[in-house]
Amino acid sequence: MNIILLSGGSGKRLWPLSNDIRSKQFIKILKKEDGTYESMLQRVYSQIKQVDEMANVLVATSEMQVSAIYNQLGTDINVSIEPCRKDTFPAIALASSYLVDIMNIDPEESVVVCPVDPFVEKDYFLALKELSIQADKGEANLVLMGIEPTYPSEKYGYIIPESEEHISAVKTFKEKPTTSAAKKYISQGALWNGGVFAYKLKYVLNMAHELIDFCNYNDLFTKYETLTKISFDYAVVEKENKIQVQRFSGQWKDIGTWNTLTETIEDTIIGKGITDNTCDDVYIVNELNIPILAMGLQNIIIAASPDGILVTDKNKSSFIKPYVDNLE
Repeated sequence: MNIILLSGGSGKRLWPLSNDIRSKQFIKILKKEDGTYESMLQRVYSQIKQVDEMANVLVATSEMQVSAIYNQLGTDINVSIEPCRKDTFPAIALASSYLVDIMNIDPEESVVVCPVDPFVEKDYFLALKELSIQADKGEANLVLMGIEPTYPSEKYGYIIPESEEHISAVKTFKEKPTTSAAKKYISQGALWNGGVFAYKLKYVLNMAHELIDFCNYNDLFTKYETLTKISFDYAVVEKENKIQVQRFSGQWKDIGTWNTLTETIEDTIIGKGITDNTCDDVYIVNELNIPILAMGLQNIIIAASPDGILVTDKNKSSFIKPYVDNLE
């Protein structure tokens, strides 16, 4: 199995633990069986290798995240580096070219593209293998993973399949809707679009050559700064008629916000922190060398790093974000 892990986003949603240099996927906040903590990146990579030890994994990322990736996964990991941010189509085209020209993967082989930071279990990676096999068949140019929705979310786009079969042709796509519209889509059999898809390498490389004048990976890398900024959806998906969707009904969480993250982490206190017996549903994540004491609080997240301190209602998006200098 060939996999491209997209790891180019910034880390503003989990401030102050994450920032532009250290995005959320690098925060060691997920507890392992031995009691130590690992990052989203480390967890996903190890899960891939547990399902397919021989998987060819390529991390597509920005230059400022490379050292963090090497630090957490080792310097043997393959990394496709964007010289600058140009959105998902150029990034995926560059990574696809890297697989063929640098890693010598046959263009006839398929590749699965997925985010680096979902909270998932083994069945998700088995589904990725199935997605790759389906792309190999050549029945469609793109095969998407459609996630069975558990509630009418406004955070995700929706895929409406033509049938209720496990693998179906795609009828249409819907952008991120209102809650009422999401309920309507779900009643029509819509699936969440989690940004996971597979294709034969030659397909995207042919598309890239139609839009960009380049001859190989090194040439594309050199010209990268001149490329038009465009998403994969606009450049490829919206223009493609031969698209299938494969249903996935297992656990899938986007833990890029504080409220979803607290649904996932096992410990209510990570780092130095104390809560008194008047606290209820309080989380402390502290990267500082000084302890944090919480008293009389309910439904609160306190996160601290050298960048600052966050105090927020864990069920809302509003927060207090004071500037704090010289915290260490």
